[in-house]
Amino acid sequence: MAGPALEIHDLVTAYGAIEALKGVSLTVADGSITCLLGPNGAGKTTLMLTTAGLLRPRRGSIRFGGEEIAGRAPHAIVGRGLALVPENRLVFPAMTVTENLRAGAYQRRDRAAIARDIEALYARFPRLSDRAAQPAGTLSGGEQQMLAVARALMSRPRLLLMDEPSLGLGPLVVEEIFRIIRELNQEGTTILLVEQNAHLALTVAHHFYLMEQGRVTFSGDPRALAEDEVIRRAYLGSARG
Repeated sequence: MAGPALEIHDLVTAYGAIEALKGVSLTVADGSITCLLGPNGAGKTTLMLTTAGLLRPRRGSIRFGGEEIAGRAPHAIVGRGLALVPENRLVFPAMTVTENLRAGAYQRRDRAAIARDIEALYARFPRLSDRAAQPAGTLSGGEQQMLAVARALMSRPRLLLMDEPSLGLGPLVVEEIFRIIRELNQEGTTILLVEQNAHLALTVAHHFYLMEQGRVTFSGDPRALAEDEVIRRAYLGSARG
């Protein structure tokens, strides 16, 4: 793996007077899967939304590919090669599957290449191909998650932010989503992953960070986590090692 794809330093984001991020610093290596763990309310989603430009930070730096992007508009950040797969999927329910995919390419003007990318994504996600003309709101939760990932890929990102991709999905669908995450990374996409299923996340992660109450409290190689009894009990359950 090369140098950093994403560098976040001393990031503070607030909702009114309440600071959700309290000086967060982390690095995502180019070509890696970096996992962000922590309890609900730790600030993980706020970090993802701030990085994607949907929230404006009060203070701090976000450098993507060496360029400062903190406070930039979301469309400008997407144009630089960073895309978000949001929590709860947030597909456009009244639009068809194909229309959702085209929406993911809204900044692109290369129509022939867009059409080729849609066909390639239908080959990767055959269940979406079968439902190409259906409104996205009629899909199952797993199919909507696949569509959210495919829609983000239509912008041809170099870095993919994935917020709770397994949330509310059955075990077989979760296994398929994580297979796709591995494949995307093997094909060269850098991934920052927020995931409550810590056991599963650590099977794919090259590096992890733990967040609590708006701060990074621990980081390291996933293998180190298994050796730390306190953190294992807190985040992975004491029965497993």
